[in-house]
Amino acid sequence: MTDFDPGTPPPEALANDHLFAAWTATAAGTLLLQIRESGLEGKALKDAGDLASHELLMGLFAQYKPQDAVLSEEEHRGTSGANDRLSTPRVWIIDPVDGTREYSEPPRDDWAVHVALWARLDSGEGALVAGAVAQPGLSRTFHTGQPPVVPARTAPRPRIAVSRTRPPAFVQALAEEIDAELVPMGSAGAKVISVARDVTDAYVHAGGQYEWDSAAPVAVARAAGLFTSRVDGTELLYNQKEVRLPDLIVCRPELAEPILDFIRRHGTD
Repeated sequence: MTDFDPGTPPPEALANDHLFAAWTATAAGTLLLQIRESGLEGKALKDAGDLASHELLMGLFAQYKPQDAVLSEEEHRGTSGANDRLSTPRVWIIDPVDGTREYSEPPRDDWAVHVALWARLDSGEGALVAGAVAQPGLSRTFHTGQPPVVPARTAPRPRIAVSRTRPPAFVQALAEEIDAELVPMGSAGAKVISVARDVTDAYVHAGGQYEWDSAAPVAVARAAGLFTSRVDGTELLYNQKEVRLPDLIVCRPELAEPILDFIRRHGTD
């Protein structure tokens, strides 16, 4: 479909997990833009993009990080190696195309490539230690090596990012209580990064996601100083045996308590 050579990562990327995450995510994003311009449409474009980005990323990790495990949305659906990650001290958690619907609707830019690294620390606990979210439609890659600087809030009312197609009903009630505006957009990564960009002020979700949907965006959000948690206020944990991670909050720190207080009182049903 398209000839693509990502080139060789610069030496600093090979020596730095933050920069390697950014380099791989950016390379996959560049490939996805080429495929998007190939004339494919709809499901054919979604499928081609998913497969090509997945194969590129898996090839890059196999070549440059062969001792690490990889958890990918596509890998979890059936390719080999999905269980090795539980006994491996370093695991890359990737989503080759986050927001395939938006990817298949040019010129939308609210789709992304996610690359995150989970590592077991000296304490024995595991944590996200690096992450990158490429938004090729914006020609930008946000990463933990150079975290985005969150601008001062410019909107008079809080803005909450929600799904274009299935916004949770409780978020509407939350918005009414805190006098917030709902901002529909595509991928989870785009929603999280929108908070760091002052496009929105919070992203609140419940109802179904997986580790690859949020690992890289959460890593970037944390590095940028944003608040992140489950909807019950507990920590978001990654590289778990159960990869479903159905809910999260990412917001400006000053909005965390109002959001958590609403959920404590009203729940998410």
